Amino acid sequence: MAMLEIGDSGPAVRRLQVALKKAGFDPGLVDGDFGVGTEAAVMAFQASAGLLVDGIAGPRTQHALGLVRSNRLPSAIDRFTVQVAAHMFGRAAPLANIRMHLPIVLDAMKAAELVDRPMLLMSLATIRAETGRFEPIDEYLSRWNTSPRGHAFDLYDQRADLGNRGRPDGAKFKGRGYIQLTGRDNYTRYGKRIGQPLVRRPELANDPAIAAQLLALFLADRERAIKEALLEGDLRHARRLVNGGSHGLAEFSEAYRIGEQLTDDEF
Repeated sequence: MAMLEIGDSGPAVRRLQVALKKAGFDPGLVDGDFGVGTEAAVMAFQASAGLLVDGIAGPRTQHALGLVRSNRLPSAIDRFTVQVAAHMFGRAAPLANIRMHLPIVLDAMKAAELVDRPMLLMSLATIRAETGRFEPIDEYLSRWNTSPRGHAFDLYDQRADLGNRGRPDGAKFKGRGYIQLTGRDNYTRYGKRIGQPLVRRPELANDPAIAAQLLALFLADRERAIKEALLEGDLRHARRLVNGGSHGLAEFSEAYRIGEQLTDDEF
C-alpha cells in the first residue's frame, strides 16, 4: 500500500482528500494533488485520532479513515542484514554474535509488529548502547548502582521507582537482556505479558529469545513517543525514553546514524 505524502498526486490522493473532508478535516480543493492543505488536514486528523503526527498518510492513517483494511506498516526487515548490523556495531560485537542473535531479534520485532525502519533502527541501536557485543548480558557493577563500600547493586535496593523493596532486590532485579530490564516492577509486568516467571527466575531475561521479546515489548510500549522524538531528530530524547538517561548515547547515536544511511532506499 502506498504511503501518501506531500508532492504525491493521483486517484489515491483524491480518495484521501475525500475521506478527510468527510471526517471533518478540510484539505481544501479535492484535486488529487497532495499539497500543504492536504498535509495540514492529515496532521490535524492524526492528532485527533491519537496517531503519530507526521503529515504522511500511511497504513495507520488510511486505516483510521476507512480507506484500507490493514493498518500494518510496510516491513523493512529485509534491509537489516548481518552486514548492516556489523557496520552498526563496529568492532564492539563479534560477527558470530550478530549472526546468532540478529534473526532472533528481528523475529521478536516482527511478532510485535515493529517492522518499520525507524523502530528496527531503534532496536539495534539500543542493543549497541546497552550490551555492545550483541548478546544478552547482566548489568555491570558501576558507581551508578553500587556504593563505594556497599554490596553489589545496593543503590538499587531501595529504588521505589523500580518497585524494589530492599535487599536483595537490587541485585536480583539488576539490568539484564538486550534492553537491560531493571527493577521488580518491570520484571513483574513484562514477565506476566510474555508468560515467563521472571520474578522467581530473573535470569531468564538473559535467554536470547526472551530477551528479544522483552526488547520488542519495551519499545512497543513507547513507540509513538520514540517516533515523535525521531521525527524531531532528537536521538537524545529517543534514548532517554528507553534508558531513562543518556548512558550510551554516543554509541546509540552512532549506530542509529550508520544504520539509517545503510538502510536508506536510495543507498
